[in-house]
Amino acid sequence: FGVKNDSLGSYSPYLQWVVAIFMILFGVNFNAYYYIIYRHFKKAFKMEEVRCYFAIILIATAIIFANILDRCVSIFDALTKSVFQVASLITSTGFSSTDFNLWPQICRTVLVLIMFIGACAGSTGGGIKVSRVIVLFKTMIKELHSYIHPKSIRKVNLDGKPVEHEIVRSINVYIVTFVIIFASSVFMVAFDGKDLVTNFTAVLTTINNMGPGLAEVGPAGNFSSFSVFSKFVFMFDMLAGRLELFPLLILFHPSAWKDLISKRAEARKF
Repeated sequence: FGVKNDSLGSYSPYLQWVVAIFMILFGVNFNAYYYIIYRHFKKAFKMEEVRCYFAIILIATAIIFANILDRCVSIFDALTKSVFQVASLITSTGFSSTDFNLWPQICRTVLVLIMFIGACAGSTGGGIKVSRVIVLFKTMIKELHSYIHPKSIRKVNLDGKPVEHEIVRSINVYIVTFVIIFASSVFMVAFDGKDLVTNFTAVLTTINNMGPGLAEVGPAGNFSSFSVFSKFVFMFDMLAGRLELFPLLILFHPSAWKDLISKRAEARKF
């Protein structure tokens, strides 16, 4: 949490770079650090998810840097702000060093996209996770190839190893569940009468545990103007996103309550 109203905006560029670097490092899959500790450097650097994670950061930073350069006092200032905001949002840390709600539309669009993606699996970050996005993208390519060549047999590979069908299925189910919860939440908070950008990014930032969103829930705003009902929706989204959706949804499944009631009844007998 930021201990000042401007989060880390009043901190020196040096401290912002230190925070940004460590935010990025803790968004890396911890398996990579396991390989590094045991000196399996090739395995660490060959991890496809980690390479894609850093590629996304570089591309997002480059796009934002090019679009805010004329709004900053120097090249270094533009680079610092772009790196910091990309690092903060992709890792769901929630810090901000400037009001990026005032940036050009392309910059805000890039930030929203990386908020969806999130950090690596097996890291401290939230979001859908880079590994899921990679598998989804490869699954789409596989399906397109199967339409063109119906008799061909291809498997989705990650790090040179085939991904089991059950894992692909579970990822697809996760994405469908994510979309249903996301769309339902946006619909429910819409009754507050706020604009679509506010509602959309408010749900996005809570379900992915990102921190600031855009418009009224940007770095300079907060969630205080929402109704009590909407805040309960946001609380549910925050818990569901942090618990990877299904553990929280299980609590609302009738079978879970039946099992709990039966176990309590058995315990009372003794």
